[in-house]
Amino acid sequence: MARRTGRRPGNPDTREAILAAAREAFAERGFDQASIRAIAAAAGVDPALVHHYFGTKDQLFLAAMNSPIDPGELIPRVWNGDPDAVGERLVGAFLGIWDSPAGTAAVALLRSAVSNDWTARLLREFMLTQVMRPMVKAAELDPAEAALRVPLVASQLVGLAMVRYIIKVEPFASAPTGALVAAVGPTIQRYLTDELPGAFDHLR
Repeated sequence: MARRTGRRPGNPDTREAILAAAREAFAERGFDQASIRAIAAAAGVDPALVHHYFGTKDQLFLAAMNSPIDPGELIPRVWNGDPDAVGERLVGAFLGIWDSPAGTAAVALLRSAVSNDWTARLLREFMLTQVMRPMVKAAELDPAEAALRVPLVASQLVGLAMVRYIIKVEPFASAPTGALVAAVGPTIQRYLTDELPGAFDHLR
């Protein structure tokens, strides 16, 4: 008999209680201020059980968000290659996730965030801590400039997701992935590497 590997699924009710407490804590306090100990107390379990079921706080957050991917693993791979094609690789990876079966969870999350402030706070924390931080680290961006560049990238990608998957505006909704990569990739590249417009000087 083959030996089972990986984390055991555990009691579904206990897991759900932990996830519910985690979502509440991350939305109310933010990722950095929410602690495993406080989440465990709210769920009525020992902190060790949270670690047993979910591992690290980052992994718990990904589970609470029902994230189809771990951006901390994906983003460094995007930067591994020609630095002048990072924008295209990032758009390609982004669309690859949304166009896959895993994209269903992303669509549901974005729909909810548009109409629900609580979900919007969770999504904002997800973008800030799980997407933007790995992006800044992988790109070795100056922190002062990253505070401007990364939100510009996020605005383009979220806008692309809204137009293609939520509002479904044609021809974007049915355009081939390659066409969108070619159209949007250079804009992402400009946000990441080109000189920032003078209009942003007062924000530096």
